[in-house]
Amino acid sequence: QVQLVESGGGVVQAGGSLRLSCAASGETFSKYAMAWFRQAPDDEREFVAAISRAGGTTYADSVKGRFTITRDNAKNTVFLEMNNLKLEDTDTYYCAAGEAFWMVVAGTGVGYWGQGTQVTVSS
Repeated sequence: QVQLVESGGGVVQAGGSLRLSCAASGETFSKYAMAWFRQAPDDEREFVAAISRAGGTTYADSVKGRFTITRDNAKNTVFLEMNNLKLEDTDTYYCAAGEAFWMVVAGTGVGYWGQGTQVTVSS
């Protein structure tokens, strides 16, 4: 059993920054690849960023250069630093965990999902 709880969402002006956090409860957090996805009503789920057990990262083209994913295994937490936010970044952001990095990136190997945190970017 692993539970994921996101926090840090809110309303920010375009060009601003936010840091999302995902706190995991459960043993052996370091064995999981972690990822962030986002989804709005009437839209499909979109991959945002992922980090492997070893710290390797990959990003969606839409956020590359603006977002940074990191993890702190000692605190069982993964972060998403979002800079230069755009109106198009408005979404509910979900934390995800799974054992196989590229399967997590694809969304087909996610074992655990958080409840989501809302990010709204205003002009």
